[in-house]
Amino acid sequence: MTQSAPMTSRPFAFDTEFDDAGTVVRASTFRPMKRAYMPSEVEALLAQARLEAREAALAETASIQAMAIAAIGQAMAAAVPALNHVAQTHREQSAELALTAARVIAAAALDRLPLGPLQSALEALGQEIDATPRLVVRASGLDDAVRVKLEALAVDAGFSGAVAFRDDPAMPVAAFCLEWADGRADFDPAAAADRISKALSSALASEAGHAETLPSGSDF
Repeated sequence: MTQSAPMTSRPFAFDTEFDDAGTVVRASTFRPMKRAYMPSEVEALLAQARLEAREAALAETASIQAMAIAAIGQAMAAAVPALNHVAQTHREQSAELALTAARVIAAAALDRLPLGPLQSALEALGQEIDATPRLVVRASGLDDAVRVKLEALAVDAGFSGAVAFRDDPAMPVAAFCLEWADGRADFDPAAAADRISKALSSALASEAGHAETLPSGSDF
């Protein structure tokens, strides 16, 4: 004869409480689980579920988007100094390339027309040296043919005094020095190129936020 396991029992409790007059004092919170739904109720539950799922997906998408935007912002902030450095380096290299090309072109032009700068100086100083009795020209390679040309250039510039020549073999091609009673003018292609290079470097430094003061000069 087998024995069955003893069954545990609990007393039945009423959730709804009544007073002596039969009035409900506390209503029951028990709600029986609904076992069957009407088609319209099923559709309503599905629509509610879809709405909740959509709202949850949109919230998650917005969160992911916010994190992505924050990551992009951090990446851009970290990349700005590097990009500025690359841009500044590119400007400096481009400027150096332009200066190198200009030096080559200028050197070729001065070799072919060494009197060009001197002619421009005489034309620019024509009125200033007009009343002086004597003009001294210092340059290299002042042979007789060059001296005749320079005298003609001085006359064309309006100079009516005497022109004296001082040949200086140490001076580079196209360099010269003009001296008259009240002034002096010098030109050195290498020095002019150096001043242009310094001015360009200062301009580039100014763009980078490190401007430097350039020395002023009155030489050609």
